[in-house]
Amino acid sequence: MNALKNKVQLIGNLGMDPEVLTLDNGNKLARFSIATSETYKNQKGEKVEEVQWHNIVAWGKTAEIVENYVTKGKQIAVEGKLIHRSYETKDGDKRYITEVKCNELLLLGK
Repeated sequence: MNALKNKVQLIGNLGMDPEVLTLDNGNKLARFSIATSETYKNQKGEKVEEVQWHNIVAWGKTAEIVENYVTKGKQIAVEGKLIHRSYETKDGDKRYITEVKCNELLLLGK
């Protein structure tokens, strides 16, 4: 049960090309977002599609795979964990963000 404490699995499509950075120590960081959707019927019986966007970060070898093979529109499966962080804007406002730290990546589709 320990492995289930903070685990996220998503299948979705990229909304834009990933942003990949090479840090001073040579390590790679990839940032991208994927959209997941679900369809349901509302009270009037109308079909409604709800889309959720998820921010993903990948490090090291996984970031290299993202850099070389992942582009806008591609469908991928991501396994990782939720991370929460905060930062300050240039104006001094504090912002909070939730991301999925990608541990495994699977390329889907064509």
